[in-house]
Amino acid sequence: MNAIPQSEARAIQVPALETADPTKNLILVPLSRLVSRPTGRNVRKTPRMSIPELAASIQRVGLLQNLIVTATADGEHYEVVAGGRRLAALKLLAKKHRISKEWEVPCLLVADGTARTASLTENVQREAMHPADQFEAFAALVAEGRPIEDIAADFSVTPLVVQRRLKLANVSPRLMADYRADAVTLDQLMALAITDDHAAQEAAFYDAPTWQRHPSQLRDRLTEREIDAYLHPLVRFVGLDTYEAAGGGIRRDLFADDDAGVYLTDAALLEKLAQDKLAGIAAEVKAEGWAWVDATPSVTHADLHAFQRAPRERRAANKHEAARIEKLQAKLHELAEAVDAALDADDEEKAGALQEKGEALGEQLQAIEDGLQDYSPNVKAAAGAIVTIDRSGEVVIHRGLMRETEAKALRTLERLRQGFGGADAENDDEAEDGEQPKAAAMSDRLAQRLSAHRTAALQIEVARHPQVALAALVHGMVQTVLQKSHYGHDLPLGVSLKVQDRLEVMAPDWPESPAAVALSELQHVAGEGLPEDSAELFAVLLAMEQGELVKLLAVCVAVTVDVVTPRATMQQPGAELAKAVELDMAAWWKPTAEGYFKHVSKAVILDAVGEYAPEQINRLAKLKKADIASEAERLADGTGWMPAIFRTEDPQQATQEAATDAEAEAEDAAVTADDQPQAEALAA
Repeated sequence: MNAIPQSEARAIQVPALETADPTKNLILVPLSRLVSRPTGRNVRKTPRMSIPELAASIQRVGLLQNLIVTATADGEHYEVVAGGRRLAALKLLAKKHRISKEWEVPCLLVADGTARTASLTENVQREAMHPADQFEAFAALVAEGRPIEDIAADFSVTPLVVQRRLKLANVSPRLMADYRADAVTLDQLMALAITDDHAAQEAAFYDAPTWQRHPSQLRDRLTEREIDAYLHPLVRFVGLDTYEAAGGGIRRDLFADDDAGVYLTDAALLEKLAQDKLAGIAAEVKAEGWAWVDATPSVTHADLHAFQRAPRERRAANKHEAARIEKLQAKLHELAEAVDAALDADDEEKAGALQEKGEALGEQLQAIEDGLQDYSPNVKAAAGAIVTIDRSGEVVIHRGLMRETEAKALRTLERLRQGFGGADAENDDEAEDGEQPKAAAMSDRLAQRLSAHRTAALQIEVARHPQVALAALVHGMVQTVLQKSHYGHDLPLGVSLKVQDRLEVMAPDWPESPAAVALSELQHVAGEGLPEDSAELFAVLLAMEQGELVKLLAVCVAVTVDVVTPRATMQQPGAELAKAVELDMAAWWKPTAEGYFKHVSKAVILDAVGEYAPEQINRLAKLKKADIASEAERLADGTGWMPAIFRTEDPQQATQEAATDAEAEAEDAAVTADDQPQAEALAA
């Protein structure tokens, strides 16, 4: 026999609550007679939100749900026990004179004893609509002919919210069913909604393993052949409006924030528009008088390194510029005196303020001086420019670029104009006996040789610094893989993913250099005992302790370092890497007659000796070049002196070598027959 527990029996015996009969207890109460007390029997205590939005909805579509009230003790008013938000919205409408204070509100009257239960029942028993039902309901309203703006107003949302829900309603039925079953998340659904193609949506989701279904991965899969307008520099350069006006297709992600989420579907059109715009700018640059101007969307550092930089000259300042320069110089002189006076008075605060003002004036003066630097007509007739864009989509113009033949022709022209005749390198050396030392200059061949030794030194240092090697390797990978950089194959650190094998070509003495020997020994030790079979090697590496694995990585990365420079007049690459390993070239290279001094002019040798043995200059100046080179080597021993190309404290110094000096390259000392035609053409 089934027994009823005593507790259940007592519960059954409790008198039933008085139920409210809507057919008898539904009354109309003037708004002014409705009250809502914070300490009353309305169980909802959380502060009410979105009252203005609810008021707007009530004004537009009416009050769709009655309030639940109980009579107060005075017999004149009714306390709202369920529907406080609706009451607040109605009072807001009355305050704004949208409805009368006596507007009759439909209310269900309940007994005082059941008020709290009625309030709790209304709030607890309601079941929220599934979001998928909302999406489909919005789509049904649009199908009925309701404008999006009206739907947005009815539900107190923005038109964008309505458009997003319509977009979600258009997702594949299979995906929507899985969304209802919690097999697809809302974020995934929003990512897939970027296309209306149901087959593409399903392929992007179901063909991918579960660990590749992150919303960003789904979105990337659906837009992999399109151009992200937010990230691509060509889009910024051309302009989205111009692209659309030309008939270019656009795909917009309604769920993206701000300006993101715009994808261009016609890459060929975008490239054509960019090339046309660049060509127009190039024509303007060509009108400046340059021999040639190339227009290209992207240029790497390697592309620019193939050119020499043409020299610039300072033109005479015009009347206005001269007056401005004179005025700024006078102010700077006054400020300098004022700073000295403030320092004498121990007023450091005033001195600091005056120095900042002086720095600002100095920048103005420098800007004027920079503006006076220009290329002569002869230089423009031999050199050219490249018009391109940078990563931010801004135009960049590289002026004063010269190919090797153009640079030689320009130097030949200058010598012809100065009345220089043909002479060999040795005669040049003899003619220098009575000259003062000139600015340091070296040939491109010597620059390549020295930078090969610098590469070797960087290689062994990188091999000894595993953390730097790992950072350099990841640096290149991040640029190439994560940042989609077109500079990824021309890494500024000088580290690439291929073994560097041209040092002996650049520097025949490289194999015997201390750096090359040290790296070879380190490679031998690192590779000793490693199996040559690929599968066995992988197993050994997997089992290796992480620290040892990183050390092995450093040795391998080291041989990919390549900071060889083809030009003596360009900035030396790999400056960041050299700084990271604290490269000291004096530890790996010594200035010798064969390795350096015999390959530069007599004036350059004397200039170098002037830095570490100035008292010997007069004696050395009377000797032949070969003897000067030998003495320079002997005197340099132990001083730590390095050529400018090796000096890490001033990496720009190597870029300022005198490219047009007649002694910069021995092979250019004489006017060759091949140079004559182009030189004469330039002279004409």
